[in-house]
Amino acid sequence: LMIAAIVAAGIATAWWLYQRHTHVFSEDARIATSMIEVSAKVSGQVVEFPVSQGDALAPGALIAQIDDRAARLTLAELEAQFQSMESACLRLEAQIDMVDRESGGQLSAAKSHLDGVQASLASARSDLQFKQAEWERAQSLRERQIISEQQWENARNAHQQSEQLYQRALADVESARGNVVSAEAGQSRIQVLANELRGLQHERDRIRAWIDKQKVMIGDLRVTSSAAGTVDETFVHVGEYVVPGQRLLLMHDPERIWIDANIKETEIRHVAVGDPVAIQVDAYPEREFRGEVVRVGQSATSQFSLLPNTNPSGNFTKVTQRLPVKISIEQADQLLRPGMMVEVAIEIR
Repeated sequence: LMIAAIVAAGIATAWWLYQRHTHVFSEDARIATSMIEVSAKVSGQVVEFPVSQGDALAPGALIAQIDDRAARLTLAELEAQFQSMESACLRLEAQIDMVDRESGGQLSAAKSHLDGVQASLASARSDLQFKQAEWERAQSLRERQIISEQQWENARNAHQQSEQLYQRALADVESARGNVVSAEAGQSRIQVLANELRGLQHERDRIRAWIDKQKVMIGDLRVTSSAAGTVDETFVHVGEYVVPGQRLLLMHDPERIWIDANIKETEIRHVAVGDPVAIQVDAYPEREFRGEVVRVGQSATSQFSLLPNTNPSGNFTKVTQRLPVKISIEQADQLLRPGMMVEVAIEIR
């Protein structure tokens, strides 16, 4: 029996030495995860809070409903203003189209009439010039007593009639030009109406932006889960008044877990990304889990201390530092929870 005990002890010692030679061990390791803090974006009274600690949440699940009655009334008011502004824009667009049709027709008719009276003026000017020449010739002939008094009077009357027609044609041209200016003024009114329409459209767009902003606010009053997870702790109850940034609950995704291990600096040289790891969870000593190294820290854990020891007195005690190592692990039947203590054995390649 003593020999058997000695042999067993020797085998155990040899196995222990072999393990220490081929593995890097750490008992200072814990299961970790990303803790998601859900906060309120807007202030208000909580009217629904259907979750409690330990609940499993699906993406989009309701976490809290903040009173949204005032926000919805404001949204209804803004939508009514938008509809009113939309109607005003449509009415003004119809008015612009009507004015454009009317003034466009008037301007076309006025320009056509102006072209006609200008042609009549040209004809009257030509006729006046001819009658003027005839009248001057008749005067010369009368002085030499070549034509009769009757002929001279006929030439004079013809000249006077031609001059009257010319003056009438001039008046018609000026009147036609006035009609063109009036029709062009109608076209200018279209520009005024168009500027007014742009102002209404800008106001309509501003109200639409307010509506979109109000809808976002109403959406923020309904707090939902952005991802699947488990509720770890709640901080509010129905009836409480919350403010922006106030915590509502903490949650985590049970499937996104890993192990944070602190490896001695004297052994970190043996650890590399991809090394296989045997994991023993204190809560389940009968089960063994597997994982691998996914990240080796670049700074010792002491560098993240709030009160680093600068050793101002000159007394120095050397302490072995530890570097953080991240190890992957797969969830098993939802047994693994953040904060659980584990022991890891990293195989040295």
